[in-house]
Formats: sequence, structure tokens, C-alpha cells
Amino acid sequence: MKLAEALVQRADVKRRLTEIQNRLVQNARVQDGEQPHENPAGILRELADALNEYRVLIQRINRTNAATRMADGRTITDAIADRDVLIIEQRALDALVKAAQQVDFRYSRTEIKFVATVNVAEQRRNLDAVSRTLRELDLAIQRVNWEVDVLD
Repeated sequence: MKLAEALVQRADVKRRLTEIQNRLVQNARVQDGEQPHENPAGILRELADALNEYRVLIQRINRTNAATRMADGRTITDAIADRDVLIIEQRALDALVKAAQQVDFRYSRTEIKFVATVNVAEQRRNLDAVSRTLRELDLAIQRVNWEVDVLD
């Protein structure tokens, strides 16, 4: 199985875990004398099986990410960490640009005037560069995900 397939499978199991949790909550209490729609003991067994499947997938994915080198020599794990940092940087720069370029309408000259404390054009260029780097890194990670087999 390719790493990308394992990632899709992990997402599916995670969704299933959420559904199982919801079913457990829905069947946790019933009116006295009534029966639950589903047997909570059966749902708990299903939860245990899904949790085990999820654990094994995460372990295999993590082993693969730590052992697999990308074209630039980084492990996938290191590339994912770099991508996470770029995402945070991108969000911060985007928020900065939006806040700095916000237009304030004043009804008269006596109202308080706000001015940007940063060069919006320069920060927009920084944002564009970070966004480009993020896209390129994400594509490189995705490429490797479809090329490498998951380790046992």
C-alpha cells in the first residue's frame, strides 16, 4: 500500500471513530424500561477494533515518514514539520496584511485616524513567497506519498 493510500485510510478510520463515539453517546441512556437502539457493548467492541486499526496505521505512517527521504534529503517527518511552520507563518502574514490594509471611514477630521505600521506591499510580497514555498513543499510531500510504500 502506498503512503498516500494509508493516509486516506487513516482519515476514514478517524471519521469512523467519530461516528462510533456519536453512536455510543446516543445509546448511553434510555428511558427506564426501554431498550437502546444499539447494544453499547457491541459498539464498544467496534470502538476497540477501530482504535487498534487507527493505532497501527499511525505507527506505520510515522515509521515510513521518519525513514523516507525526499529529493532534497529531508525526511518526510522533517518536511511535514517545515510545512506546519510555513502554514503558521502564512496565516500570521495574511492576518497582518489584512489588518494593515483595513480602511477606516472617518466622518470628520476630529475622529481618530489609524495608519499602517508596516509596509503592506512588502508584507504582501513576503506572504506570496511563503505561500509559494508552502505550495511547492506540499506538492513534493504529496509526490513522495504516492511513490513510497508504507513500512510495516
